[in-house]
Amino acid sequence: MLVLYFVVTFSCVVLCGASHEDAVGCAFASSWLESVVLSMKLAKKGFHRDLQYEVQHDPPSHPVKALLVHRLPRGVYMDRYQIADLNKDTGLQALLDSPVDLESPAHLSSSFSALVFLSTPGPLQATVPVHGRYHRPSNTGGWEHVTIEPPRLLLRQESCGTLDPSLSHSVVKAPCTFQNESVCSWLEIHGLQVSRVIFEIPVGDSSLTNQVCVVTLLVTMLCCIYICKALWKHGIF
Repeated sequence: MLVLYFVVTFSCVVLCGASHEDAVGCAFASSWLESVVLSMKLAKKGFHRDLQYEVQHDPPSHPVKALLVHRLPRGVYMDRYQIADLNKDTGLQALLDSPVDLESPAHLSSSFSALVFLSTPGPLQATVPVHGRYHRPSNTGGWEHVTIEPPRLLLRQESCGTLDPSLSHSVVKAPCTFQNESVCSWLEIHGLQVSRVIFEIPVGDSSLTNQVCVVTLLVTMLCCIYICKALWKHGIF
C-alpha cells in the first residue's frame, strides 16, 4: 500500500502544474535564472556506470534546492538498495517511483522515474549508479545503444512557500524533501540545452547458440567426471 501511495502521489502531483492561485509569491530573478546550466554525463564503462549530474549558477541570494525528475528507459535500471546504502555513506538523496526488478531483461521491463534532490550550500551535483539490462541476442551480436534523455530541473528557495511563474518557466508540485512527507511548489526550468547520453550494452550473438550449448554440455560432463573420480578416490562412495 505504501508503494501504491507513492506511485499515485508521484504521478498525480509531480507531473501536474500548479494552479494560478497557488503560484503567487516570491520569484527567482530573471537574470539569475539565465545563469542556470544543467549538465549530465555518463562515467565508467561496462554494465555498471554512473550518471553524474551538476547544476551551475551564479551565487544565489538565498539557499537554493534543486530536484531532478529523470525518466529512464527500460534498457537500464537503478538499484534502490544501492541508493539506500549510498545515502548512508555519501548523503545521496534519490527516490524511485516504482519497484524495479533487478534481474529482468530489457524486453520484459518498463521505464521508470528517479527523483534526485540537490541543495546548497555546496555544489548542486550528484552521482547516481545506473546499470545496463541484458538485451535479447541478435543474429550478429554487437552493441545495443540505450539513449538516456536529460532530466527535468525543478528549483525552489527554502524561504519561499509559493513561487511566481514566468513566461519561460512554470510552477509544478513535487515532494519538498527526500523524506517525501510533504509537497511544495517548484519552478520548472525550461529551455536548458542538455545533451543526451548513450549507454552502450553488449548483445549476445544468437548464431553461436549451438556452439555455446555444445561447449557448455562438454564442460559440465567433464566437471561431473572429475568430481566422481575425486569422490571414488577418497572413498566417499
